[in-house]
Amino acid sequence: QVQLVESGGGLVQAGNSLRLSCAASGRTFSRYAMGWFRQAPGKEREFVAAISWNGGRTYYADSVKGRFTISRDNAKNTVYLQMNSLKPEDTAVYYCAAGAWGTMINDYDYWGQGTQVTVSS
Repeated sequence: QVQLVESGGGLVQAGNSLRLSCAASGRTFSRYAMGWFRQAPGKEREFVAAISWNGGRTYYADSVKGRFTISRDNAKNTVYLQMNSLKPEDTAVYYCAAGAWGTMINDYDYWGQGTQVTVSS
C-alpha cells in the first residue's frame, strides 16, 4: 500500500516555474514507477510524465517535453515535477500516481489527491 500527497501547486504567471512534490508513505516506494497526470476543468485526466523505479528512464507527453522534468529521490520517498515556461494551458489539477511503467491511467494503482496549478496570462 502506498499513500501519496502532492504539494507545490499555486498561481503563477505564464513563463514562470513551479516545482511539484509528491511524498509517498510506505517502504515500497522504490519498487514503483511514478507518474504525473493532470486534469483541466471539463477535460479528461491526461498523462504528463513518468519515471521508472530507479529514475533511469523517463517519458513525457509531447505537450510538456522540453519544459517539464520528472525526477525522484528514493531515499526521501519523493517524486518531483519541475515545470518551466508555464503556459495558461498547463492550468489543471496535477496528480501523482504509483504503479507500473506506462502512460495510461490503468497502469497506476495508487493516486494522490491532487494539487491545483493555475497559470495566468
